[in-house]
Amino acid sequence: WAVIASLIETCKLNAVDPHAWLTKTLTAIAGGHMQRNIADLMPWKYTAKL
Repeated sequence: WAVIASLIETCKLNAVDPHAWLTKTLTAIAGGHMQRNIADLMPWKYTAKL
């Protein structure tokens, strides 16, 4: 729980919707996102596509 709570709070600190970020991140991982590029999935790099 501590890891998930930390990621949610990091989203909030970066003005990112935690639900949208988590959805996009889990979809990317399930779709084969390369582990070596995991930094691209961090909340501070998230951009919502409008």
